[in-house]
Amino acid sequence: MAEPDDVFPNSLDARLELLDARPRFDESGLVSSRYNLRLNSGECALIECRDMGQAALFADMCVGLIPLDDGHIRCMGLDWADLDERRSNALRGRIGRVVMTGGWVDLYGTHMNILWPQLHHTRTPIEKLQAQAVHLAVRLGLPGLPVVPPNRLSSMDRQRAACVRSMLGEPALLLLEHPMEGASVSLMEAFLSLVTDLRDRGCAVVWMAPDESGWGDYASDATIRLRLYDDGLFSMRGS
Repeated sequence: MAEPDDVFPNSLDARLELLDARPRFDESGLVSSRYNLRLNSGECALIECRDMGQAALFADMCVGLIPLDDGHIRCMGLDWADLDERRSNALRGRIGRVVMTGGWVDLYGTHMNILWPQLHHTRTPIEKLQAQAVHLAVRLGLPGLPVVPPNRLSSMDRQRAACVRSMLGEPALLLLEHPMEGASVSLMEAFLSLVTDLRDRGCAVVWMAPDESGWGDYASDATIRLRLYDDGLFSMRGS
């Protein structure tokens, strides 16, 4: 498997770029409209989307899981349409994601659920990944890396675990589907601190929520604020 740095060495291109991207409706469920967005290193887009199912499909499109009828989607300067499976996997190893559905496999411990994406997409040693995951878990208020199955954790601890999974491996792009729904003040503060740290290191962030309450006071720290409708992305007034 390719290491991410073998695929895009020291790329200075946009972290995420949608250029008149028109998804193939019959393979996605997204209306075949044109989407445009550019996020550079350290930038953050807050996207209001009433239908979080649609937001999840939009995130799928951003990571190359939905084919296009027209236009381009580039991640770190690379067009998904130009990449074979090996290089796509390596590129996805640099993308963190919190999914609304959870994406948990209850047959296995939470720790393995957290580590799997990086184990699949990169060659990073498991010992290094475990150490990073424990550090993130503690910062988010967990006593360590949970080993029980996800369905035995409280909903808030699953939120914490989902954030750990998304931030593992120091991603260059972070896609967040309403990650702080119902979160406590302490969890929100810890999460925002980690998001800020990642942005300071060059990570671009796409944070989607049903309304403005989803990102609390973070709106003032965003680069751009958008709304996601059936017919594309549109700037929010005053953003």
